[in-house]
Amino acid sequence: MISEKLKNNSRILSISVVAILIFRLLLTITIPLLDKTESRYAEIARIMQETKQWVVLQIDYGVPFWAKPPLSTWLSAGSFEVFGVNEFAARFPSFLLSVILIIIAGKMVKKEGYSFYLPGFILLTMPEFLIHTGVVSTDTSLEFCITLMMISFWKTMQSETKTYWNYIFFISLGFGFLAKGPLITVLTFPPLFLWCCLDVKRFKAIFSKFSIIPGILITAVIALPWYYFCEQQSPGFLDYFIVGEHYKRFLEPGWKGDLYGSGHSQPKGMIWLLMFAFMFPWILLVLYKLWKNKATIFKNNWVSFLIAWAFWTPLFFTISSNILHTYLLPSAMPIMFLVVYFWKDFTRKKLLINTALFFPAVVFIAYFALFATGKLDHQMNSDKYLLREIKGTSENNEIPIYYWKDKHYSGQFYTRGKVQVVKTEKQLDSVLRLNKKLFFVIDKKKMNKISKKHFDRMTLTQSNSKTYIFITK
Repeated sequence: MISEKLKNNSRILSISVVAILIFRLLLTITIPLLDKTESRYAEIARIMQETKQWVVLQIDYGVPFWAKPPLSTWLSAGSFEVFGVNEFAARFPSFLLSVILIIIAGKMVKKEGYSFYLPGFILLTMPEFLIHTGVVSTDTSLEFCITLMMISFWKTMQSETKTYWNYIFFISLGFGFLAKGPLITVLTFPPLFLWCCLDVKRFKAIFSKFSIIPGILITAVIALPWYYFCEQQSPGFLDYFIVGEHYKRFLEPGWKGDLYGSGHSQPKGMIWLLMFAFMFPWILLVLYKLWKNKATIFKNNWVSFLIAWAFWTPLFFTISSNILHTYLLPSAMPIMFLVVYFWKDFTRKKLLINTALFFPAVVFIAYFALFATGKLDHQMNSDKYLLREIKGTSENNEIPIYYWKDKHYSGQFYTRGKVQVVKTEKQLDSVLRLNKKLFFVIDKKKMNKISKKHFDRMTLTQSNSKTYIFITK
């Protein structure tokens, strides 16, 4: 009877993983690039692929983007070379990295007697991981590098002699610097140090099992050339990226130095509430089991390692006011491994599986409900459908498109960089004096910033939930 239940659960896990991955792949193909973060990174990659400027990232033609290193942009730009410039190509690298992580985790737990599909099920029903399985983001590549670093560290420490895992640690560190910069060290070295402090003999083992000098050279060879050439081609990059993005962003509430947006000011400690929301329901189970076994958890090397890995990231961001839920992504893998460790202790697995499927089911229902009612294009935070409608004829293709105050990166992406921006009434007046047909894209929230005399010269032609498009009379 128990064996039959295990088989049924395993079948449910495998079917769920395959179904969610297929559905997630469908979303990468059919959902337009969303403003503003996702479409911004896709546009940066599009410009890179078009201009063949592979060193300095550009947020617009000739305008450098200093906020992030190039790894995720390289992956999306390379995907454009293979699949063409579209939303699927922009997102495919993120989807692929997530699938690789699921496979790695599956192989690891299978050796311990668990279902190969169990890690995939846990991760794909965790909102944070599911969201990032197929979005244009720097966080997925960072998560990938952190995961390989932590796993390779564990594998190396468990081996009696030096193994290839030792070198994977330094290779992953090098690519981590290209994924998100020095943050890779902030999110990995402290938890590793804390774990080693639980048994000081581990510090000695590090020097005997890791090829430290060759490893540092490997990391430097991978990471340093891009930083050097980027500063040479775009002076000022290192000061902004190192000081601004890695110090002021997190320690200065409402940091005003952001060249590409604004700080996401939140109350200190909000990261923990985000963790409960975006890692539901698994975080609740992990915390329950850790509390129940609090007297013995640190006696288990693997569990203590996972605890340090999982909770260091939210602990670090506790003091920060400028946070996003995406900062929690590096904690997804260790939370999953902790759930797997305690899996045999859960008696009502079917109820747990059904509860975990709640978030994917909600996304599934919402998507097909919007699709069936024809409201998908109206509700999406993207200009793709609006621009497709107004540019549907050869005559309209010749009409310039202007954005009022700020352009949307989705508009920039889907017009291949052909939109322009009018920021002031004086500029708007000059453009209207051209006395020719023009399209104006205006956020509904910014309508009141246009004077009546200018507004009277425009006719509404398309709109969605957030944006109007007018054509001049």
